[in-house]
Amino acid sequence: MAFLAWLSSSPVGEWVSGSTWVYPGLLFVHTLGLGILVGLNSAVGLRLLGFAPQIPVADLEPLFPYMWAGFWVNAVSGSVLFINDAPKKAANPSFIVKLVLIAVAVVVMRALRREAFPRSGAPSPRARLLAAASLALWAGAITAGRLMAYTTALR
Repeated sequence: MAFLAWLSSSPVGEWVSGSTWVYPGLLFVHTLGLGILVGLNSAVGLRLLGFAPQIPVADLEPLFPYMWAGFWVNAVSGSVLFINDAPKKAANPSFIVKLVLIAVAVVVMRALRREAFPRSGAPSPRARLLAAASLALWAGAITAGRLMAYTTALR
């Protein structure tokens, strides 16, 4: 816990907590990255589950670099938001759940690209399962992130 307290009192932690605009600005950037990542991921997932059949699945593969850009925007902004109040966030069970769901969602996203966009042929049947899992995992991560404001540390 000493490291987390030090992290919060570091220059980055002080910069975030000492400004009227930095924290809300970071939240905005975090939300924007989340919208890009989860929005595009949802478009791919829903298409693989049968929605919008007039759109060829192959046309959605170019969305993945944008999803990764959204992910990295979130990783950086989320890390800075974490630094702002590291001891409290690290002890929050919703935060731990959020991180686990994100980690699994990233693994699923990588597998989804392999299964849905093979170098030859059509998406595998497994792609539909991965699409559904991806939608559920990102919804869970968003929910856990939102619940962080309402849950407290385990003691």
